Amino acid sequence: MSTPERRHCLALAIALCLPALSAQACGPDFPLSLLDDRAQTLAELPEGNFAFEAARLGKPVPGLGQAGDATLVSYWDNGDSRYLQQRDEVEQQQLGDALDQQVKRLRALGDARQVEDQGLDLPAELRLYTAGAVAFAQQDPVLASDYFRRVLELPPEQRRLRSTWAAYSLGRAQASLSRRDGVPADEARRSEEDQRLFMEDAGQAAREAFQKTRQLAAQGYADPLELGIASLGEEALLARQGDDWATAIDLYASQAAHQSATGYSSLRQLAGELARMPDAQLVPLLTITEVQQLLTARLLSRIDGDESGESRLATLLIDNAGADLANADRLAALAYQSGRYADAAHFLAKAGDTGLAWWLRAKLALREGDATGAAEAYAKASRAFPASEDWGTRRAANWDYETVKPRCRVDGENAILSLQRGDYLDAFDLLYRSGDIYWWDSATLAERVLSLEELKRYVDTKVPAPAMQNDPDPENYQPLPPAAQLRDLLARRLLREGRYAEAPAYFHSDELRAAAHRYGQARLDGEDRLTATGRAAALYEAARIAREQGMELLGYEMSPDFHSLGGSFSLLQVGHQQAGDLLSADEAERQNTNLAQPNTRYHYRWVAAQLAGRAADQLPTSSQAYAAVLCKATGWLLYRDLQGARDYYRRYVETGPFVPWAANFGQTCEEPDFDAASRRVWEERGQWLRSTLRPYKYLLGAALVIGAGIFWIRRRRGE
Repeated sequence: MSTPERRHCLALAIALCLPALSAQACGPDFPLSLLDDRAQTLAELPEGNFAFEAARLGKPVPGLGQAGDATLVSYWDNGDSRYLQQRDEVEQQQLGDALDQQVKRLRALGDARQVEDQGLDLPAELRLYTAGAVAFAQQDPVLASDYFRRVLELPPEQRRLRSTWAAYSLGRAQASLSRRDGVPADEARRSEEDQRLFMEDAGQAAREAFQKTRQLAAQGYADPLELGIASLGEEALLARQGDDWATAIDLYASQAAHQSATGYSSLRQLAGELARMPDAQLVPLLTITEVQQLLTARLLSRIDGDESGESRLATLLIDNAGADLANADRLAALAYQSGRYADAAHFLAKAGDTGLAWWLRAKLALREGDATGAAEAYAKASRAFPASEDWGTRRAANWDYETVKPRCRVDGENAILSLQRGDYLDAFDLLYRSGDIYWWDSATLAERVLSLEELKRYVDTKVPAPAMQNDPDPENYQPLPPAAQLRDLLARRLLREGRYAEAPAYFHSDELRAAAHRYGQARLDGEDRLTATGRAAALYEAARIAREQGMELLGYEMSPDFHSLGGSFSLLQVGHQQAGDLLSADEAERQNTNLAQPNTRYHYRWVAAQLAGRAADQLPTSSQAYAAVLCKATGWLLYRDLQGARDYYRRYVETGPFVPWAANFGQTCEEPDFDAASRRVWEERGQWLRSTLRPYKYLLGAALVIGAGIFWIRRRRGE
């Protein structure tokens, strides 16, 4: 087969191998971008977080800490097994092996009085408490209560370990006596009124015991099981059994304020119980502030999932709010989410200056077309929300996730108004404050809206280089802090725009700084070296770096390369923008000016191919190096740009030399031999000179003879 035929067959093979379109792979969960749908961002109020809302309904008890790993496991969990195991583990740690073994032996007895008799060598608080625990296990709450009271009657210095345990257990024993099925046999034989009074007295004694538990824990008595926090739930249960909704909710909310999972789950259970009530039964309860607040928290958090049920409850709450609007900002939020904007404005008139109230005022101002008033309200909301307030994560309508920190979200919405005004640096600053939460929006503005000088000035004045450690273990991945991400973004943009000397200093690692320096120097050498082959070698070096480290050195954080996703996934590619809605003409022009060239995923592959093509321009077309750089350029575009790959291959076919490895052109390429190409240049120049002068060889010979003669004559005369 002739060389031209071989080359055309190879071109056909390449064409058959390249797909016409590239498929987008499935990816992980993606964060919400506020700028993707600006109108939706400004209009919606994200759902709240029930755990946060529940905790804010109650106040922590002074002296009690936050619930931790030691929090008492519910004794009704798994048939008491985990509860008893946890108690035993704590006793072993408290008492040591010797005392712990004695207590375990006594607990195995079936008679509380035997425990008291055989435990005389134990400290009084351990002996009496263990006897009470045995009596309670034998379902004798009257005798158990007597022992627990005797523990509490000991002098304070003699009951430092078991005071909270005794008070809490006394509460549990009395609580069992307050129920109909717990009334002792001798009391059950008495009249109904006497039984009722007995149960009421027991219930009151139980509540006092649980309150005593919290007092003792706050005074510093040993509470390794965090019984002080657990007692809140126990007392709340008694209140709920007595239909005292306000006290039950308040106590569970206080427990939740201590970060107790039991308090949280109990409030969810109460809220569900209320939500399922018939209207006639529920409406009278809505006059109770605590009930109103709990149901509002449930609806704002959207934990039900029943839209019709949520709509019914929202209507009942809004219509029966009453005059006591301690929950006015939450009711306003509920009315706003329900589309009842007039009611939202009514509640906001009495809501005060909370962050949520100002946030809603901003949204209502936008509905009235008052962008200035909205911006002022957003600024007040941002100042009113604590920086630490966190509503947890949510799923947007498109299933993107969002970590809702109200101050960050408010600033993000305000940034949209700043963009409308053309205050791009303010918009960027508002979004950048969120750190990782709205990083994609920050990156979009940094790459496509801010000018390079605006971005560089912002970074130089406000974003110092964070302290970084080069981790030698690639398995131990740690995300970069936002400051490092922004500085890297600026460095890549500087390299893309040809500011090679400035870029390296902004990269976060020595490795990237060194690579950026090599790339920049190669680009400069590709223009400045004296010889054509020297320039070709430099351009090829720049092309190779662009191809191998393009994502790290040149990639866009967002579209089209998605450096933010490591290049592994690609979202919707951003194209030419048209002004309209909330996108101003000036911002659209800025975005279009800063589109990638070419605006294609992995755009740096085309950059690398173009640099290789420029290197080929500097090389003899007959050289191996010429064929090699075109082969590389073809391979870099394979499976990405069929026509581009064909163009480079066609150039080789039409102008390049035959090389043995051309059968797999674009896939099997030798490295270019620039030294051989340089020698080839001189050889071709010599050949050109000889071929040019050959027709004049006799004339040139005569001229040389005459010249030599003249030189000889002048030399003789000089002698």
